[in-house]
Amino acid sequence: MTRKFLLASDFDQTLSFNDSGVVLSELIGFHSFHDKVKGLADINLVQQGAELSYLILHDPDFRRVRLEHLVETGRRIRLKHDVALFAGVLDNLGEEHKFSFNVISAAPQEIVQSALEGIVPPDHIFGTRFRYNEATGEVDSIIRAAAGWGKISVLEELRANLGISHDHIIYLGDGSSDLPVMMHVNQHDGLTIAVSEAKFISRVERVMNWKSAEIRRFFGSYGLTLLEWDRMHTDILTIQDSGVQVATLSDDNAAAPLLIAQ
Repeated sequence: MTRKFLLASDFDQTLSFNDSGVVLSELIGFHSFHDKVKGLADINLVQQGAELSYLILHDPDFRRVRLEHLVETGRRIRLKHDVALFAGVLDNLGEEHKFSFNVISAAPQEIVQSALEGIVPPDHIFGTRFRYNEATGEVDSIIRAAAGWGKISVLEELRANLGISHDHIIYLGDGSSDLPVMMHVNQHDGLTIAVSEAKFISRVERVMNWKSAEIRRFFGSYGLTLLEWDRMHTDILTIQDSGVQVATLSDDNAAAPLLIAQ
């Protein structure tokens, strides 16, 4: 019997090293993106994660942004190591387990689709969608934002369309802006995986019902080695190409630790 799962992932800082807003700002020649975001955070005006979309719609420094800027931003974003391999592995787990891999991000949808071109199908990517002015090409309004409750809404629509139960949802996020959707998934007995430290814990074996040795053999079949598996209150995994010598985690050549959150 085939067990079906919905595996959904955030994009910025989860599948990529670069924040979409930083890359877009550099493209248009603006260099104070983090100051803008901090200002919005200080007055609690925007849902965390939706700052870039707000700035594109309302801030004078970002009104110059057009569709072509978003597409080019996606091309410039540096993805984390072996994202393509990860997506491919999900398609080759055998007939007993089927994963529908989707990306849900507060970043503009065009950026995420451009960054993941050839890796994740466009119709499996859900970002913030804009309505454009036909005459000027500038952003007129937001059709739908995938931040905060917006992510939960997208996740629930996907779950309903797939016809699966809540406990067959797995969500990957950065552990900060994704906390609302992670708490929603955990509340309904799903599994969450954070690429930065989170307080809520679970076990990776729970999804596939595999023992540690089986998990190591599976990664090994793709030339990957589990360098560390520290079991404390949180399972911490460091995964790396078997033939590559590693010193420490870095943005350049090492995978971020995976913290299994519940």
